[in-house]
Amino acid sequence: MNIFCLTGNLSHLAAIIILLLKIWKTCLCAGISGKNQLLFALVFTTHYLDLFTAFISFYNTSMKLIYIACSYATFYLIYMKFKATYDGNHETFRVEHLLVSVGRLSFLVNHDFTPLEILWTFSIYLESVAILPQLFMISKTGEVETITTHYLFFLGLYCALYLINWIWRYYFEGFFNLIAVVAGEVQTILYGVFFYLYVTKVLKGKKLRLPV
Repeated sequence: MNIFCLTGNLSHLAAIIILLLKIWKTCLCAGISGKNQLLFALVFTTHYLDLFTAFISFYNTSMKLIYIACSYATFYLIYMKFKATYDGNHETFRVEHLLVSVGRLSFLVNHDFTPLEILWTFSIYLESVAILPQLFMISKTGEVETITTHYLFFLGLYCALYLINWIWRYYFEGFFNLIAVVAGEVQTILYGVFFYLYVTKVLKGKKLRLPV
């Protein structure tokens, strides 16, 4: 555990809590992609299967359980409790194509061809592109709420900090995970595209359109 890994985890947790509290306090899901939250719930579920096979520390286990619980809580609020406020008409992103592509890639490119390792690899690949449904929804509506921006900002910060974490581990621990690093770079680029368009268009009073 280094400072970049710790702050990255906290940024990730902050993003999740910001979105969860926003939905709970306003009783509204408008502008939030349910498919995005579904993908994140799937990411956490497949990524943290080692909860059943290994114990690293109380902090590690607690964070994993919190991530999983919060992701399913958000999913519940969107698709069940506040379903009437969920704008499914703008959810045009075909997540099934994404899941099939990521699934195939995780079978072809992984560190070890075992069920747990393939599922872990699947979670890494899926997390790198899981934000796409949210970005496509923003592109379709042309609008983005401040709270959604805060959510995306902390997720982007989490990605950037984790890339620095991998660089730190490579130079000071001699550890390098090519799959995680490449996936992290893809994820950071997607958030970078959003913030570039947000700064250059939304803050200048223009509609937000992603280059799709």
